[in-house]
Amino acid sequence: MTAGEEDGRTSTGFARLHPRIQHWIWQQRWDDLRDAQERAVAPILAGDCDLIISAATASGKTEAAFLPICTALLTAQESPPSTADDAAGADGVQVLYLAPLKALINDQFGRLEALCEHLELPVHRWHGDVAGSRKAKVIKDPSGLLLITPESLEALLVIHGPKVGRIFGGLRYVVIDEMHSFLGTERGAQLQSLLHRIELVLRRRIPRIGLSATLGDASGAREFLRPADGERVLEVVAEDDGQELQFQLRGYEAEPPLLSESEAMALESAGKVVEPEDVTTGDRLAIAEHLFTTLRGSDNLIFANSRREVETYADLLARRSAQARVPNEFVPHHGSLSKDLREDAESRLKDRSVPVNAVCTSTLEMGIDIGSVNSIAQLGAPHTVASLRQRLGRSGRRGGAATLRLYVTEDSISPQTPPPDALRVELVQSIAMIELLLGKWNESPGAGGLHLSTLVQQLLSLIAQHGGVTAVHGHRALCSQGPFAGVDAKMFVGLLRGLGAADLITQSTDGLLLLGLAGERIVNHYSFYAAFATAQEYRLIANGRSLGTLPLDYPLMSGSLLIFGGRRWKVITVDTRNKVVELIRSTGGRPPTFSGSGGEVADEVRRRMRSVLAGADVPTYLNVGAVDLLAEGRLSFQRLGLAADPVIAWGADTLLFPWRGDRIMSTLALALTGAGAEVAQDGVCLTMTKTTRGQAIDRMTELLDAGPPDPLALAAMAGTKVAEKYDDYLTEELQNAGFAARSLDVPGAWAALETLLKEIPVEQLRDH
Repeated sequence: MTAGEEDGRTSTGFARLHPRIQHWIWQQRWDDLRDAQERAVAPILAGDCDLIISAATASGKTEAAFLPICTALLTAQESPPSTADDAAGADGVQVLYLAPLKALINDQFGRLEALCEHLELPVHRWHGDVAGSRKAKVIKDPSGLLLITPESLEALLVIHGPKVGRIFGGLRYVVIDEMHSFLGTERGAQLQSLLHRIELVLRRRIPRIGLSATLGDASGAREFLRPADGERVLEVVAEDDGQELQFQLRGYEAEPPLLSESEAMALESAGKVVEPEDVTTGDRLAIAEHLFTTLRGSDNLIFANSRREVETYADLLARRSAQARVPNEFVPHHGSLSKDLREDAESRLKDRSVPVNAVCTSTLEMGIDIGSVNSIAQLGAPHTVASLRQRLGRSGRRGGAATLRLYVTEDSISPQTPPPDALRVELVQSIAMIELLLGKWNESPGAGGLHLSTLVQQLLSLIAQHGGVTAVHGHRALCSQGPFAGVDAKMFVGLLRGLGAADLITQSTDGLLLLGLAGERIVNHYSFYAAFATAQEYRLIANGRSLGTLPLDYPLMSGSLLIFGGRRWKVITVDTRNKVVELIRSTGGRPPTFSGSGGEVADEVRRRMRSVLAGADVPTYLNVGAVDLLAEGRLSFQRLGLAADPVIAWGADTLLFPWRGDRIMSTLALALTGAGAEVAQDGVCLTMTKTTRGQAIDRMTELLDAGPPDPLALAAMAGTKVAEKYDDYLTEELQNAGFAARSLDVPGAWAALETLLKEIPVEQLRDH
């Protein structure tokens, strides 16, 4: 459903805002309300519906929600309560704002304080860095607007369970910022559960307002905002402002470093100095040089796909600045850096007096207000179109064009190069994503599965909040009438038995579920409030100052060299007991290895990649290097015969090219493995090792004829199924169910298999 127009007349939102809000708008010297702000006024003031405000970054979504919300609060203040119940419900937090990042809460706290300071509407923030005295003040005298993370809201419910009804007694609105970041995730399931639990305590439905970047298929987002009732959620989708978009895709061929690792070690052992540039690949040096010469002197964001790449390029650019004897304008920004280092980078971005370039991960992708930047650089193919759109929205916010420079490296091709690499897939994926972005396509938000790990957490939290619950109440609160609707009574009983066997819960003689000894230890640990698992990390200390944290998934010992925070360090000591690594400055270093993975590539992206390879048009935004790489990829596509046949022989192996997304590819790989084949998933293709082309076709035909398997039976054949925080406490049956819901798409895989076989030329089927 859409909101904002009635009887063909444009809504006059400004006139409906409270006079004090209108005065604030005049003070800001706004000429008018933006599209989303104008159209959101009526449904929010109605106060009886859920609403999604979907618009590009920096389009005023925060004001679109809070101008009418504050109008409603001011109007209520000026109107005497009509009943005793209304008077009793006037106390407590009135607006609950949830955001995925502490930094975003800090940023929005400043913006909302500026709006609310003359409205007599208090604004509070609550997260791990906020002083306990400020939190105690909220508990003692809850009021106004509360800005909080899901994890802190979880802690509030667990620690102050009996007070929840009083704290949120006056709640009138819930606002979820950057809602798209929660869709299909464990944090998203946690957030849904927390909001449902608050409504259960209050015994009334609270209007929810989701603020999101532009969505593809909004049906999934509506269902997320109000589970089992998404059809009634209204939408305000901001009209496109016609902003000019500028792209450049730069292609590079990988070049080996001047010195191999063994050669560098030999020289260093002989007392010779090895410069970092001598052990850095030529393509990285070329990209760093282009970034330096093109971006220096202006404000830009340089997005990398990993923290390791952030450290690599921040270091290269800092060294390039030192060599040119100019101030270093390039600073790193990622989640493992200390709060001080991150905030220093953010403050430099807000300071318009000195230019700065932040080399960052997705930490600067979301709505932290760092001001406008001139352009965006992306190192490597982006994980999703939605992410690319979100990042691009960070530039061009001064009325100019939104500018993106995308840098892609491909390995050199030889006769031994495997077909997937010969297709130049990273370059082609980048082109496909740009074309889909220009066509206004986004990935659809997925449900993300059963979220059984988060259900375990929420059950323990519910027991802690109420001091115990019955099994019937627990299932009703969390499943049958809650966000975990995919878990039926039988599955829930299996979950309880598994938790009981692990001593996470126990049952009293009167049937009440209580925390077991192991459950109490889990709930009482600070890490309980997060629905996601965090790696064991060491603190990095230099001269008594914390630089950040590092997950040590590999040996680190005294004398090791490290690049972190854009600088080079030498390890002095490693304190394994206290998990502390002490560092001193050094001239050498290597970027650390961080855990983590990229996003899931969607079906439509892979389909468009095939279209790009099969086509002849050359996008005008490619540089000479990218044009050459695309030509090589298309030549390989034709040489391999993939335009006519998706199944090709490669030595003793057979390669399948369904051109489908990661989930379908994983399902097909598992099904073929279960049928006795050795299968590896290689991005755009599946490799059936030691299998002739004829044998591969026979195997696929047999699978198709047998019909789609039971997803649970297919999941049972998978290797490790422990992916989320509390999966270890699930029975094998529940692990299979969780894996199937999270990772498999059997109907989509079988449709892809049928299409794949149909695309094989008839004569090839006869002769195989």
